[in-house]
Amino acid sequence: MESTTSHLWGHSMNARTLVRLTFANVASAVYLGLVGASVVFEVTAALVSDPGIVGIWPFLLTAPTSLLAAGVVGAVWGMDAPVWYLVSGVIMSALLQSFALGALLEALRGRRQGSTRPSLG
Repeated sequence: MESTTSHLWGHSMNARTLVRLTFANVASAVYLGLVGASVVFEVTAALVSDPGIVGIWPFLLTAPTSLLAAGVVGAVWGMDAPVWYLVSGVIMSALLQSFALGALLEALRGRRQGSTRPSLG
């Protein structure tokens, strides 16, 4: 028996569906790959020399939710906030937006498949 966590367009959603929508589709995989590459590039730049403005890319790729998370962290903890709070915001933003991309892709596929069916009336 599968436990449902929520409903997406009238369909029950379990952990398998959540993982499929977040990771196992082309749009989400490409998006997460871009975010991951920007993080690797930022870390490499920081280890080799002064990263300059390179650190903005993970935030821009995960905007607007990462910018909202950074604003909340800044408002609550100010400039003394630990870096891992901001990193957690970027990670959560990337996962949330990856899920949204997967859900959008599935909705578009369902709509396209529904429009190619012959009319019953």
